[in-house]
Amino acid sequence: MFTVGTDLVEIAKIKKGCGSRRFIERVYSETEQELFCGEKMRYDSLAGNWAVKEAFSKALGTGVRDFLLTEVEALRDELGAPYLRLSGRAKRIAEERGLSFSISITHTAELAQAVCIAFPTPRD
Repeated sequence: MFTVGTDLVEIAKIKKGCGSRRFIERVYSETEQELFCGEKMRYDSLAGNWAVKEAFSKALGTGVRDFLLTEVEALRDELGAPYLRLSGRAKRIAEERGLSFSISITHTAELAQAVCIAFPTPRD
Protein backbone atom coordinates (compact mmCIF):
# COMPACT_ATOMS: atom_id res chain seq x y z
CA MET A 1 0.00 0.00 0.00
CA PHE A 2 1.20 3.50 -0.83
CA THR A 3 0.51 6.49 1.39
CA VAL A 4 1.19 10.15 0.72
CA GLY A 5 1.98 12.99 3.07
CA THR A 6 2.30 16.64 2.13
CA ASP A 7 3.06 19.88 3.92
CA LEU A 8 3.16 23.57 3.03
CA VAL A 9 4.98 26.12 5.19
CA GLU A 10 5.65 29.85 5.05
CA ILE A 11 9.39 30.48 4.70
CA ALA A 12 9.07 33.58 6.91
CA LYS A 13 7.75 31.39 9.75
CA ILE A 14 10.83 29.15 9.55
CA LYS A 15 13.12 32.19 9.29
CA LYS A 16 11.59 33.53 12.51
CA GLY A 17 12.04 30.15 14.23
CA CYS A 18 15.67 30.01 13.12
CA GLY A 19 16.31 33.10 15.23
CA SER A 20 16.44 30.63 18.12
CA ARG A 21 19.39 28.24 18.32
CA ARG A 22 17.15 25.91 20.37
CA PHE A 23 14.66 25.69 17.48
CA ILE A 24 17.41 24.86 14.98
CA GLU A 25 18.88 22.13 17.22
CA ARG A 26 15.45 20.62 17.94
CA VAL A 27 14.39 20.47 14.29
CA TYR A 28 17.52 20.02 12.14
CA SER A 29 20.21 17.35 12.34
CA GLU A 30 23.88 18.32 12.50
CA THR A 31 24.23 17.42 8.82
CA GLU A 32 21.27 19.61 7.85
CA GLN A 33 22.70 22.45 9.92
CA GLU A 34 26.06 22.11 8.16
CA LEU A 35 24.36 22.20 4.75
CA PHE A 36 21.91 25.06 5.30
CA CYS A 37 23.01 27.14 8.32
CA GLY A 38 26.33 28.52 7.10
CA GLU A 39 27.35 32.14 6.71
CA LYS A 40 24.25 32.68 4.61
CA MET A 41 21.22 30.93 6.06
CA ARG A 42 19.29 29.08 3.37
CA TYR A 43 15.79 29.65 4.73
CA ASP A 44 14.07 28.27 1.63
CA SER A 45 15.91 24.95 2.06
CA LEU A 46 15.33 24.91 5.81
CA ALA A 47 11.61 25.48 5.20
CA GLY A 48 11.60 22.71 2.60
CA ASN A 49 13.25 20.35 5.07
CA TRP A 50 10.68 21.29 7.72
CA ALA A 51 7.93 20.45 5.23
CA VAL A 52 9.61 17.08 4.48
CA LYS A 53 9.62 16.16 8.17
CA GLU A 54 5.91 16.98 8.46
CA ALA A 55 5.06 15.19 5.19
CA PHE A 56 7.07 12.13 6.32
CA SER A 57 5.12 11.96 9.58
CA LYS A 58 1.85 12.02 7.63
CA ALA A 59 2.96 9.37 5.13
CA LEU A 60 4.20 7.21 8.02
CA GLY A 61 0.77 7.56 9.61
CA THR A 62 1.94 8.59 13.07
CA GLY A 63 2.11 12.36 12.96
CA VAL A 64 5.12 13.83 14.70
CA ARG A 65 5.28 11.48 17.67
CA ASP A 66 7.49 8.66 18.89
CA PHE A 67 10.53 10.06 17.02
CA LEU A 68 12.64 13.20 16.96
CA LEU A 69 12.53 15.63 14.05
CA THR A 70 16.33 15.42 13.87
CA GLU A 71 15.98 11.70 13.07
CA VAL A 72 14.36 12.62 9.72
CA GLU A 73 16.96 14.22 7.46
CA ALA A 74 16.20 15.63 4.02
CA LEU A 75 19.54 15.58 2.23
CA ARG A 76 20.51 16.17 -1.42
CA ASP A 77 22.38 13.84 -3.74
CA GLU A 78 25.17 14.93 -6.12
CA LEU A 79 22.58 16.19 -8.62
CA GLY A 80 20.59 18.07 -5.97
CA ALA A 81 17.73 15.57 -5.75
CA PRO A 82 16.34 15.28 -2.22
CA TYR A 83 16.30 12.00 -0.34
CA LEU A 84 15.49 10.87 3.20
CA ARG A 85 17.99 9.53 5.68
CA LEU A 86 16.33 8.13 8.78
CA SER A 87 17.91 7.27 12.10
CA GLY A 88 16.87 6.31 15.62
CA ARG A 89 13.21 5.69 16.31
CA ALA A 90 12.08 7.13 12.96
CA LYS A 91 14.14 4.48 11.18
CA ARG A 92 12.94 1.72 13.50
CA ILE A 93 9.26 2.61 12.96
CA ALA A 94 9.71 2.73 9.17
CA GLU A 95 11.51 -0.64 9.18
CA GLU A 96 8.86 -2.22 11.43
CA ARG A 97 6.20 -1.07 8.96
CA GLY A 98 8.28 -2.25 6.00
CA LEU A 99 8.29 1.19 4.38
CA SER A 100 10.62 3.12 2.11
CA PHE A 101 10.10 6.74 1.08
CA SER A 102 10.42 9.09 -1.85
CA ILE A 103 10.31 12.86 -1.38
CA SER A 104 9.96 15.98 -3.48
CA ILE A 105 10.49 19.59 -2.38
CA THR A 106 9.58 22.87 -4.07
CA HIS A 107 9.40 26.50 -3.03
CA THR A 108 8.47 29.99 -4.13
CA ALA A 109 9.74 33.19 -2.58
CA GLU A 110 7.16 32.83 0.22
CA LEU A 111 6.25 29.14 0.55
CA ALA A 112 7.94 25.74 0.69
CA GLN A 113 6.15 22.48 0.02
CA ALA A 114 7.11 18.84 0.31
CA VAL A 115 5.50 15.57 -0.70
CA CYS A 116 6.50 12.24 0.81
CA ILE A 117 5.37 8.93 -0.65
CA ALA A 118 5.62 5.81 1.54
CA PHE A 119 5.76 2.46 -0.25
CA PRO A 120 6.57 -1.12 0.69
CA THR A 121 10.32 -1.72 0.88
CA PRO A 122 11.29 -3.94 -2.05
CA ARG A 123 12.43 -7.41 -1.03
CA ASP A 124 15.71 -8.78 -2.36
